[in-house]
Amino acid sequence: QVQLVESGGGLVQSGGSLRLSCAASGRSFSSYGMGWFRQAPGKEREFVAAISWNGGRTYYADSVKGRFTISRDNAKNTVYLQMNSLKPEDTAVYYCAGDFWPSSTWHYTAVGSYDYWGQGTQVTVSS
Repeated sequence: QVQLVESGGGLVQSGGSLRLSCAASGRSFSSYGMGWFRQAPGKEREFVAAISWNGGRTYYADSVKGRFTISRDNAKNTVYLQMNSLKPEDTAVYYCAGDFWPSSTWHYTAVGSYDYWGQGTQVTVSS
């Protein structure tokens, strides 16, 4: 079992930046592929970014590519999402998720691929 706790959300103006953190406790953090998802009111949860167990591979949704950066520090059991050039359409609850020992065909964009989820942190971007 692993527990994931997100932090760093808040209210920011359009064009601003935020950095989300997700602290993990429990089983070996370095065994997990990690992802960030978001869910806006009335919409389905959608993939934002993912990172492999050692940070060697990163993946992004087209909507955030070039603006968001995912990273991890396995020594601190933490994954980060640096969000720059924020837009009102980025407003959502952001969730981190962990996939224990993902396979070589890791479906990192799929909600169902992940074993553990955090409680979410609200990000609101005003225009």
